[in-house]
Amino acid sequence: MTCLHLLLTLVFAVSLGTPVEIQRPRGVPLTKKQFYEESKPFTCLDGSRTIPFDRVNDDYCDCKDGSDEPGTAACPNGSFHCTNAGYRPMFIPSSRINDGICDCCDTTDEYNSGAKCENTCKELGRKEREVLQKMAEITKEGFLLKQQLIEEAKKGQQEKQSKVTDMQENKKQLDEKVEALRTVKETAEQPEKEAKERHLKAWEEQKAAIRLEKDKAKMAETFLELDDNADGFVSVSELQSHAELDPDADGTLTEIEAQGLMGGAEQVDTSTFESVWPKIKDKYHSEVSREEADISCLEPAPVETPPDEVKEPVVDNDSEPYPEDDISEEEDEDDEDEDDYHEDDDKVSAQPTIKTPEKTHEDEEAMPPYDADTQALIDAAQKARDDFEEAEKALREMDDQIRNIEKELSFDFGPDAEFTYLYSQCYELTTSEYIYRLCPFNRVSQKPKYGGSETNLGTWGSWSGPENNKYLLMKYEQGTGCWQGPNRSTTVKLTCGKETVVTSTSEPSRCEYLMEFTTPAVCQEPANIDPSPHDHVEL
Repeated sequence: MTCLHLLLTLVFAVSLGTPVEIQRPRGVPLTKKQFYEESKPFTCLDGSRTIPFDRVNDDYCDCKDGSDEPGTAACPNGSFHCTNAGYRPMFIPSSRINDGICDCCDTTDEYNSGAKCENTCKELGRKEREVLQKMAEITKEGFLLKQQLIEEAKKGQQEKQSKVTDMQENKKQLDEKVEALRTVKETAEQPEKEAKERHLKAWEEQKAAIRLEKDKAKMAETFLELDDNADGFVSVSELQSHAELDPDADGTLTEIEAQGLMGGAEQVDTSTFESVWPKIKDKYHSEVSREEADISCLEPAPVETPPDEVKEPVVDNDSEPYPEDDISEEEDEDDEDEDDYHEDDDKVSAQPTIKTPEKTHEDEEAMPPYDADTQALIDAAQKARDDFEEAEKALREMDDQIRNIEKELSFDFGPDAEFTYLYSQCYELTTSEYIYRLCPFNRVSQKPKYGGSETNLGTWGSWSGPENNKYLLMKYEQGTGCWQGPNRSTTVKLTCGKETVVTSTSEPSRCEYLMEFTTPAVCQEPANIDPSPHDHVEL
């Protein structure tokens, strides 16, 4: 039976019974009456000495432990017992006896001070009984809710365990499916790889042939450009006209240097020029390109009119701008005269047209589409990859589900799993400055009410209550570090309540937080309190 239940029983008994006072020295509790018998000498409770009984409460301290003066202020270490009939008995230090301040609700501590004290024990007892009765009702309702939580938790655990068993069985089948699809994928990828390699090789060969043809055409074009007199030969003097071919980069192509490029010959024909071409093709500048560049330099650059200076056409206010019916007489007669149609068509064709962009070097280097057979192999391999990846994804998701359920089942949710319902839930408390968030078995956080980043006040550590019930306190550790201080941590104190709610937060020590949390899961079975109106307590 808890202290609350004992206290409630006592209060009910006091309120309903008729107290009978048992004679004993002032300030002595009923539990110690046997040590204070007037017919015998008094032995100090610490056993230090024995004195005549008439020296008890004689306002002189004889015992070291102050036990001979329970009703006076003579001993500095003595204590006075307040009977407080109708309320809770209590002890006060002997120094408060007759000090003019009413400490005992029954006024017994001020018996000789002249202080005007009023006996408030009955009123205090009434108020406390109301509080205790309310607490008892909350405990009773909370305990009933707790029983429901236990029942639901056990049912949920059985379902989850059964689900894990089924999923593990399905996982074996999915493992086999993944391995089978892996084999299909690898089998389909091999011919795909070979077909792609053949296609790429053919394209590389085709590109090499195209580059070779272009190089030959460029060589023939260059030969014709160098052959100034069109005699079918390129001479040393004709080659010297291209200073960019100078091998020593001194700006002048000498006769000796030109002969060196031509293999020592004075002139070469088209067949011999094939051996000269590799030596000059990288430096050679086409005369046509140079002429085009010179012409472009001579042409004046077009003057662009700023957008804000473009003048709008003036429109006569008496007529509509750009009327469709008055564009031209020819357009009015389009449907009647076919010749006029062709005339208009010629006019349109004479207008500038948008040029189709020529193929760039990148376009020419782009690999052509795969042939039908190769594409079929690629499509088959891609389908095999898609099937494999889909099955592999399903396997990963199943592994995650099994892992999450097993993690949940591994938590200590109390003797009867009554705290299971708190898992994966979060509860908030908003204060004037912060929003506190408690996610049981996960973390505690704090966020400024009017914007700002969240601060971790600790992640789940363990139950840290007393030995007789460790489930009264939760410990959350290793939160965000304080400036030049330790990592933040939070202790969550659990109390019985019908609702699950965070009721308060505080910071008793720097970076160490305390959170009050009510939940039905900690409610204990209430005692059967049914005091009889005939019972009484002797005081």
